Amino acid sequence: MFKKLIFTFLGFVLLSCTDEAQPKPSGELRLEYPEPKYQNFSSPCNFSFEYSDFAQVKEAKNPCWYYIEYPKMKAKVFITYFPIKNDFDLHVRESEKMVYEHTIKASAIDTKSFSFSEHRVFGNFYELKGQSASNLQFFVTDSTRHYVTANLYFNTRPKPDSLGPAVDYIKRDLLHLIETFEWKK
Repeated sequence: MFKKLIFTFLGFVLLSCTDEAQPKPSGELRLEYPEPKYQNFSSPCNFSFEYSDFAQVKEAKNPCWYYIEYPKMKAKVFITYFPIKNDFDLHVRESEKMVYEHTIKASAIDTKSFSFSEHRVFGNFYELKGQSASNLQFFVTDSTRHYVTANLYFNTRPKPDSLGPAVDYIKRDLLHLIETFEWKK
């Protein structure tokens, strides 16, 4: 019995003495999302747009407020609608305030204005870089009667490196949403 233990021990010692351990090469996590197929969302609140089938549009607590949920990314785009009642400037200031409140954590804010006059869709698209709580925001208006804002939030701590692929995917979706946005009246 003792001989068996010695031979087993020697076998382990001899077999375990191989080449030096090599470190594994570093790798990157590769996140792949499906190519979006867009579907129409029509709100009873005077607007419609197309959104990705990778997401779901759900009603929020207030009337005419929605969120587009990306469950696999743990992300939501909050959409709010306001009728304009001689307070257009107030809505624009509030939207800009929401964006620039993130300057504490954002390393940069890229602003792009857009204008689709054939649909009377005008607004700004904001991309916040760095460890901002909201990476993408925009507002859409017809400048006389309707005003819609949207803000992207993830249900996680802001980590720009790991959230980058998801932000890029949702950014493409939101740009498509804006391009297909229409007012009903």
